Amino acid sequence: MYISTSVVTLLVAAKAVNAFQLSEVASVASNIKRSVSSAGRSLFQRQNGGSCPPVWNEISSTLTEQFLVDGQCTDAARAAIRAAFHDCFNGACDGSLILADECSNSENAGLARLCGNLGNVAAQTGVGYADLIQFAAAHAIKTCPGGPTVPVKVGRKDSSEASPLGILPPGNAKGGDLVKLFAQKGFSPIDLAALIGAHSAGKQFNTDPAQAGASMDSTPGQWDNKFYSETQSGKAPFTLESDKNIAQHPLTILPFNSFALSKGAWDAAFVHAMQKMSMLGVKSDGLVDCTSALPGGSTKRDIRNAPIVDRFKW
Repeated sequence: MYISTSVVTLLVAAKAVNAFQLSEVASVASNIKRSVSSAGRSLFQRQNGGSCPPVWNEISSTLTEQFLVDGQCTDAARAAIRAAFHDCFNGACDGSLILADECSNSENAGLARLCGNLGNVAAQTGVGYADLIQFAAAHAIKTCPGGPTVPVKVGRKDSSEASPLGILPPGNAKGGDLVKLFAQKGFSPIDLAALIGAHSAGKQFNTDPAQAGASMDSTPGQWDNKFYSETQSGKAPFTLESDKNIAQHPLTILPFNSFALSKGAWDAAFVHAMQKMSMLGVKSDGLVDCTSALPGGSTKRDIRNAPIVDRFKW
């Protein structure tokens, strides 16, 4: 991998975590290293099941117009990232968020406009709804300045059967409950800490209506790791109670602190976890890699754009 500061990062973070015994810190550090190394391999190992249909390049152009304005990612981009999680986590990545009108559920408040827009694109182009939701999220992440490339495949099976309610975690969830919930879905505490970093580009509209539109770090138009440091310090414009709990939980505090110190470490862990999220309930056989249709550059360019201290290998 191209991350040089991660080992130092782990040692610095470990000193701040008095709740950990030395053996526990070493174990978590080892897990982070394996997770990030695996993520790095996934960035370079594309498994093609065929050529990506040209329509995805056309869709990419359409999404760029919606997701990037004045060099900053938009509210539509933020909604697209959130929608990918909401379609997958309570069942499978099957497009039911749109096809079963799950966007009208209270737990999906704020996604109705995006669901309508993506629904129209899917209907007009003939692509799968489940695929489009995941492609739009990867596109939005890449569109945000500083965002990494999350490999994306198409060929999922759509479903109009609604997923169960009450599985998506609330904004005041306890750290232990979140760790258990994500573990049930196959995600490690490192994955959880990495995924929550998407709030770097997030805003809240429903948790506290009095502060609707408040961002979760000071640079919501960019993909950076200020979310982690500002959540830790209490300097973020708005922080969900669940994010505070993850920042302080014994199993997530160490990776949380590590990501605050190294964007490269966070990006690599996030890509690994986001790929896993986008394949929940999906069979990989026959899927086609459409990463090439995402906007801007390649993995090599991602490395060049990373801070110099984050480029080196382990």
